[in-house]
Amino acid sequence: MKILSVDDSLVMLRIISDAASVIGAETVTARNGNDALKVLEEQGSEISMILLDWNMPGMTGLEFLQTIKTNDAWKEIPVMMVTSEGNPENVKKALVAGATNYLVKPFAQEDLESKIMQCLGEAF
Repeated sequence: MKILSVDDSLVMLRIISDAASVIGAETVTARNGNDALKVLEEQGSEISMILLDWNMPGMTGLEFLQTIKTNDAWKEIPVMMVTSEGNPENVKKALVAGATNYLVKPFAQEDLESKIMQCLGEAF
């Protein structure tokens, strides 16, 4: 399994990578939405799931989510928002745009691992 983690924080990318390795997944990272689109263009068929921050320079997580959900090649990839944006209205926007799950920072490592496994479902 390969997880694409999109976050402008190196610390958060490391936390997500550690959680993914605990459950046996490989992680590829991008620091913003535009870089994440490049990763999908190159490795999209290998990506099992995307973990996505909301607040990033350039393209926001929501804009990235809306972009990939209109692309036939990527629209079925589960996307979990992992963000400090805990406002219920933003959670709703992300879910309506196609997010599979939502986790608000800060979080317990176990919660992240559990939600990743939920999103990947049958892959386990």
